[in-house]
Amino acid sequence: MSATSGTERGPRDHAAPRAWPARGSVGLALVAVSWPLTWLHPGDSSHYLFFPLWLGYILTVDALVEKRSGTSLWARSRRDFALLFVASIPAWWLFELINRRLGNWMYVGREEIGNVEYALLASLDFSTVIPAVFVTAELLRTFAWCDRFAGGPRLATTRLLAAGLFLAGAAMLAATLAWPRVFFPLTWISLVFLLEPVSVGLGRPSLLARLSRGDWRPVVALAAGALVCGFFWELWNFYSSPKWVYRVAPFEFLYVFEMPLAGYLGYLPFGLELYPLAHLLLPAPPDLRI
Repeated sequence: MSATSGTERGPRDHAAPRAWPARGSVGLALVAVSWPLTWLHPGDSSHYLFFPLWLGYILTVDALVEKRSGTSLWARSRRDFALLFVASIPAWWLFELINRRLGNWMYVGREEIGNVEYALLASLDFSTVIPAVFVTAELLRTFAWCDRFAGGPRLATTRLLAAGLFLAGAAMLAATLAWPRVFFPLTWISLVFLLEPVSVGLGRPSLLARLSRGDWRPVVALAAGALVCGFFWELWNFYSSPKWVYRVAPFEFLYVFEMPLAGYLGYLPFGLELYPLAHLLLPAPPDLRI
């Protein structure tokens, strides 16, 4: 039902582990410098530290993938690695646009930055979202436990199923925008239902194609990868300034950093949403091993 690419393989399908890549040391250095500065010197400097902090995370995790498996997104294609940053910008601006209706998160300290500077800095920061989740998903795929999901239930991707999923996704998104106080959690699943059938119809790599063969590994890796990234997003945000805070009644209890505990469940489908978004925004499928 869809085109195939490197997505059919995982990092464990390749060569023996290699030495620690130099970019991993660069990544660790970026995290070691940016993290303390973000927390200890909040204010103007924090505007400029989010990107190097998350670039450090991405380089470190990608290097760890190569160390464990002998391959990584950076090692296979610098072009694909860079293009994921590009695709991530409009992908997250889409969620920012939806949030204008929802009002679920807001940025404290946003008023200290001019509109043009904010747009530029925000776009730079948003560029790290997809690469962070994807390299984390690739890292999780290097562990043997993920292979337990290679032979799961098969979900036949018929035209009827694809149409039903698309309509369900459209209905979820419409309900979210029409009644945001009630249906705002659907933000984090509606695009999966909406965009996966589009990917199938256009012949792009899709999660549905993998599920039709009973391969649930990309679903598990992406969901868990987004949750791992979510932990670090919330951790590093906690003592930052500017920072984001949430308004998600009735779930405003049992906070872990600024995020209510229940809110972390949204990261699981969020990782799945990023997969079709990336493949629909980029001119050619990136060489992912998820």
